[in-house]
Amino acid sequence: MDLHELTRELLVRNTTKIVLLVADGLGGLPMTPDGKTELESARRPNLDALARRGVQGASIPVLPGISPGSGPGHLALFGYDPLRYRIGRGALEATGIGFRLQPGDVAVRCNFCTLDAQGRIIDRRAGRIATEESAKLVQALQQIRVEGAELFVEPVKEHRFVLVFRGTGLGERVSDTDPQAVGALPLEPVGEDEPSRRTAQLARQFLEQARGILASHPQANFLTMRGFALRPELPGYQEVYGLRAAAIAVYPMYKGLASLVGMEILGPCQTLDEQIDLLAKHWQEYDFFFIHFKYTDSTGEDGNFEEKVRRIEQLDEVIPRITALHPDVLIVTGDHSTPSFLRSHSWHPVPTLLVSNCCRPDGHTEFHEKTAIRGGLGHFEAKYLMTLALANAGRLSKFGA
Repeated sequence: MDLHELTRELLVRNTTKIVLLVADGLGGLPMTPDGKTELESARRPNLDALARRGVQGASIPVLPGISPGSGPGHLALFGYDPLRYRIGRGALEATGIGFRLQPGDVAVRCNFCTLDAQGRIIDRRAGRIATEESAKLVQALQQIRVEGAELFVEPVKEHRFVLVFRGTGLGERVSDTDPQAVGALPLEPVGEDEPSRRTAQLARQFLEQARGILASHPQANFLTMRGFALRPELPGYQEVYGLRAAAIAVYPMYKGLASLVGMEILGPCQTLDEQIDLLAKHWQEYDFFFIHFKYTDSTGEDGNFEEKVRRIEQLDEVIPRITALHPDVLIVTGDHSTPSFLRSHSWHPVPTLLVSNCCRPDGHTEFHEKTAIRGGLGHFEAKYLMTLALANAGRLSKFGA
């Protein structure tokens, strides 16, 4: 029996409300051996107030030592084994902007990037160019034609856009062209099997034509491809948890992931305050709310310790607006750690805090990495966070006689 079979069997329906607040990339590291992490450095009076009422621990997104992408990290938080349910980034980006992937479509998440005169990447995100500027470049790329497939090129946000190949016999097992490093040449797309080699050939055709179209742009003079993916099939929240679930996110990829597990997407919204406005507006309509906050991750990837601290403090400021709605279960966590020290996602367990009327407070009065690793939840796999949420909400019955 897998985890979802068990939750279906034990399901209890009631009127309790669960809020999952995800600060993307929340966990961090000190910049010096005797320093503090970003979370430790931040002023967090409201998170600390929650800590006094709750229980905390350190969640492991995939397995010890494995640094997760955002897709696996969020899938685990949603209660799906990320090793069983694997979703490519392209499918997340496409569904996040409302693109309807058809069976056999291969979606790719693309980034505009900046190349130097030798063709080496000097900025993997083209200076995070404005969405309006990126959309103009995407429009120019829409003139590209390749032999053997129909193309769809759609803007996403800032330097990101989506490319979809629609044809017969295409595969998703194609390597990324992003070397994940500055100073390196973009990589060639390589397919692992015959269907994927057909996709890779289409990608090479697209890249060759795109190079000429983008060459004169001062920042976004090329692009990289990541996460070639077919549309996955996942059981939904209503089916496995009996929850009317809603997602409140700014970035399309996270809307896409929420949509794939059957959450309703609320919006539009562009700021954290607008996200909490939506939470209050729709409070009576749903049982479960996923709220995604991106900027604790992007600042960590930029290596901007001080800005990540400021973003954590921004998150702390909205906590009273959430608790004023009296959720039966409130969870604050991240999908992975993104230490500014490393400028990337990492394998470090993620600080996680759960508050409910029937949790067992562990006596901590602060919330950060040092308290989390000694908290009452211990170290646990993130895929079990949803069963903890359901149990604290009184939504699971006893197992066995």
